[in-house]
Amino acid sequence: MSACGSGGDSAADGPTTGHQPGRAAQNAQPADVLAGPPASRNPLAGKAFFVDSSGPAAVQVAQWEAQRKADADQIRKIADRPVALWIGGGSGAVDAKVDAVIGRAAAKGQLPILVAYNIPHRDCGNFSAGGAASADEYRAWIRSFAAGVKGRPVVVILEPDAVPHAVEGCADGPARLALLADAVGVLKATGSASVYLDAGHAHWITDMKRLASALQKADVASADGFALNVSNFIVTSENLSYGNRVSDALGGKAHFVIDTSRNGAGPLPGTGDVNGGPRWCNPPGRLLGQAPTADTGQQRLDALLWIKRPGESDGACRPGEPEAGQWWPDYALDLAKRS
Repeated sequence: MSACGSGGDSAADGPTTGHQPGRAAQNAQPADVLAGPPASRNPLAGKAFFVDSSGPAAVQVAQWEAQRKADADQIRKIADRPVALWIGGGSGAVDAKVDAVIGRAAAKGQLPILVAYNIPHRDCGNFSAGGAASADEYRAWIRSFAAGVKGRPVVVILEPDAVPHAVEGCADGPARLALLADAVGVLKATGSASVYLDAGHAHWITDMKRLASALQKADVASADGFALNVSNFIVTSENLSYGNRVSDALGGKAHFVIDTSRNGAGPLPGTGDVNGGPRWCNPPGRLLGQAPTADTGQQRLDALLWIKRPGESDGACRPGEPEAGQWWPDYALDLAKRS
């Protein structure tokens, strides 16, 4: 049940991952999915997340405002939400990229969410193949990333898919987990970054002992927690239950965040490919999920976040589909209109 389909380094630094669900999920979320005891020790509590007024959804609204006002209003459902910005290798100094995003957020008094996405052998060579060419290059890159923080508040989602892929054995597990542990230490040494190490999603790794062991070797204990459902479609209720199981396997104190950007209808039902491509990649008929918030009502769930930008492709899985991480207006509009 591997996950794959992360974008390369797009012009907007917006690579995105898509993960293959292991089975069909419910298509509705219970209204009281977040009912529970009040949150505690949540570093994100009370924070206003950064809304990027220069993102592709906002640009699309401006382009359509005059001639396609109804469609522009639909895209505002994406443009007006706080969404993570993805930082890959690409060209230019990564510290300058990080500095620029955090600076824009600070000017608005908001907390930015960044995704660090440059692990060697990224996405195990699938749609988002790429990443640093070596361990040494990655260590230098993550230090440059951290240098751009400059003591300002930021949330970092660390390397989507990297831990589950290591568990599956499609990468050098011990070496990769050591790199992730180093990255956690470097980012936490900034003194201002909240770090969540990616742990896959509720339909991927089912062996809690193996997953917990991998997360521990990647030093999740020094991070603020782990992230689930990045770029996927699994409903919040399932990820909440799964996250609590992962936390229990880690000793019961680990916190987590869930990507709800596109999980309003759950994953596409059924098994196998659809229209010549994998079901997790740009599936039709999906819905936007619950809006980002740190007011979850759950003791270990720190936030619901939009980590994947709705409207960015999961990959060129079928003829005519954009490369991973590229803005796709038609897909964005379909998501918005259905939601």
